[in-house]
Amino acid sequence: MPTRILVVGGGGREHALAWKLGAEPGVNEIVAAPGSDAIAAEPRVRRVAGLNPLDPAAVVAIARERAAELVVIGPEAPLAAGVADALVDAGIAVFGPTAAAARIESSKAFCHDVAEAAGVPMARSATFASAGPAIAHAREEASRSGSGVVVKADGLAAGKGVAVCNDGDAAAAAIETLFRAGAGPLVIEERLRGPEASVIAICDGQRAIALPAARDHKRLLDGDAGPNTGGMGAYSPLPDLTNEDVDRIVATIHRPILAEMARRGTPFRGFLYAGLILTERGLYLLECNARLGDPEAQVILPRLASPLGPLLLAAARGRLPDDDADTAAQRLPVLPNASLGIVLAAAGYPEAPRRGDAITGLGEASAAGALVFHAGTKRTDGGGLETDGGRVLTVVGRGHDLAAARDVAEQAADLISWTGMQHRHDIGATLQAPVGAGR
Repeated sequence: MPTRILVVGGGGREHALAWKLGAEPGVNEIVAAPGSDAIAAEPRVRRVAGLNPLDPAAVVAIARERAAELVVIGPEAPLAAGVADALVDAGIAVFGPTAAAARIESSKAFCHDVAEAAGVPMARSATFASAGPAIAHAREEASRSGSGVVVKADGLAAGKGVAVCNDGDAAAAAIETLFRAGAGPLVIEERLRGPEASVIAICDGQRAIALPAARDHKRLLDGDAGPNTGGMGAYSPLPDLTNEDVDRIVATIHRPILAEMARRGTPFRGFLYAGLILTERGLYLLECNARLGDPEAQVILPRLASPLGPLLLAAARGRLPDDDADTAAQRLPVLPNASLGIVLAAAGYPEAPRRGDAITGLGEASAAGALVFHAGTKRTDGGGLETDGGRVLTVVGRGHDLAAARDVAEQAADLISWTGMQHRHDIGATLQAPVGAGR
């Protein structure tokens, strides 16, 4: 067990990581950089406010200063910026891929290329650097499939660079909007339909150990309406994905991708996130991320029944248990319960989130039995908290099944308020997947 761990980032995912790691036996200190006021309130957590997580030299310096035995990088942007590379060069154990390996997320075209070479099925796709050819292709694809297309920014877009389009006209409008916003090049994909799932594995460059599966809801509004967001809620486990299904997913998705990445000289060490869709034609990979999902992390980590820190350190060193071990050992043990999280978002999210609204009801929500992870809050001069981001909080309920977990989350979410607060009321309401939402 690493006794001093540096967690890079300051959102809801990093709050959940600090909460989980800080409670594990043998941990003396969690350093959150830059963290947040709320993260710093967790036991054994210290914050380094003002640190730029995109500055590799600054992260290396704070890791050395605090004698961190392990650095865990939360968000995707520091990975793409080469923070893990700098830590590796400095001889510091880091759980998170190098910039070259993180291209599996930072370039969707690269992800398609790796998946094809690894024999992992994805939607038909093509990549374009200008609007004209992209629109022509999108119209042709939409006409051929009859179900529309998905338009994706090739690079990082905080979960919001995706447009799911019902027809060629909608695709043309989305393409023009994204190119005007400087989001090019764009990847145009056939639209697949079916329930989605997130299966994330801890990877050491060769081997993979699966976290429990989860399901994210990307659309802003009830009924999977409105624009795509970074995620408005999630739950775990999934009634339509068994442990045996997860085993097959890791064997047919994660491990082939790891093998292909290693073959290319860019071994992947970190959380390998597979965003999947279960279609009538079979299971397809929608995307890979190079880190824990958000809000999936907030519902997955409370379900874990064993310490996470030793596994992350082992993976950072390339020393996870051998794949020849018992299959059950290739999944993390979980508690016999369910978790469901509801994201509370600021007024104006996702286009123009408003900051500075006073938050009430946090104590009441915690007293009602919920976990409250902070993604975008700030301490006021008077000691209260106010909104300071788009997705502000994730309220997580736990129970013996998903229905019980949902009851806790809904009741707690209703106790929290601020002016213009947005949240969905149907996360896990029917325990059915959002169909064809895409990413």
